[in-house]
Amino acid sequence: MPALSGSVALVMYAALRRALFLLPPETAHAFALAALKVRAGLLPLAPPPVAAPIDVMGLRFPNRIGLAAGFDKDGVCIDGLGSLGFGCIEVGTVTPRAQPGNPQPRLFRLPGQHALINRMGFNNLGVDHLVAQLQRRRYPGVLGINIGKNLTTSLEAAAGDYLLCLERVYPHADYIAVNISSPNTPGLRELQFGAYLENLLAQLSARRQQLAQRWGRRVPLAVKIAPDMSPDELRQVGGILVAQGIDAVIATNTTIARDGVAGAPHATEAGGLSGAPLRERSTEVVRLLASEFGARLPVIAVGGVETGADAAAKIAAGAVLVQLYTGFIYCGPGLVREAVAATARAAASAS
Repeated sequence: MPALSGSVALVMYAALRRALFLLPPETAHAFALAALKVRAGLLPLAPPPVAAPIDVMGLRFPNRIGLAAGFDKDGVCIDGLGSLGFGCIEVGTVTPRAQPGNPQPRLFRLPGQHALINRMGFNNLGVDHLVAQLQRRRYPGVLGINIGKNLTTSLEAAAGDYLLCLERVYPHADYIAVNISSPNTPGLRELQFGAYLENLLAQLSARRQQLAQRWGRRVPLAVKIAPDMSPDELRQVGGILVAQGIDAVIATNTTIARDGVAGAPHATEAGGLSGAPLRERSTEVVRLLASEFGARLPVIAVGGVETGADAAAKIAAGAVLVQLYTGFIYCGPGLVREAVAATARAAASAS
């Protein structure tokens, strides 16, 4: 069946989005996951419809556009998402034990700003449940697994949670992302700095070396960071990542700032802001990290991508890969194809 044109797909998705936005955000999200599971059962798996391969972290990505963590926390519709043309799917964040997350309501739409605010709190069914899903997947593409700590685990004991998750998901992951930047687990962002960060990454790197010997392959490690850091803090964090042998940085997570949404309904809700208002700040972080560390620390960009031009701007700023989340919700699957083509052109122009 021929693919729909971008304009037709956009119009069709706009109608679907209007219906979905009549539902509470989490209800709509659950419906979307269920629909993707049905899609996976009806359609054969196929390669991404637009191929523009790129080698990053020692992996061959079919194209530069990935799905960010958080959309499919428990890996329940990897096959369905994989059929939409992504070059990579990142699932999670997963924690050692199942946890319910923060009380509802905890997810808010700001449609006038094409934004979301969430304070989900790493709600997930636990790492053992995720591993069971991974063992059943048919999706053959690049799979990232995003790991975190449980709410009740202290910062001093946090490394144990990350190590447990690393060990459990290692055989199933193409790369593993370490989430130390969500604003919705109290104190978590302290792990981004100084001795906490050095200690955590040293332990993860050492365990990764042991696991590489056990499984006969080295799985890359990426670290996801917050946008709410000064330039000096970003340089310090980047320096630690390089020193600890981390393979990439994911820039960025959601922001606690409210620039661009003042006065909007829900703008004062606690949580992380994502979507269009984050676009410029996340790009600034990408540009600083790429200019400071270059090929020593590949940058995976995420934040505010709603068009192919937005994705291309991340590549121009120095990113090697781009992830979607909120833009995918507002713009639909047609954004994937548009962003793949735009990033391929941007990369070719830069070479």
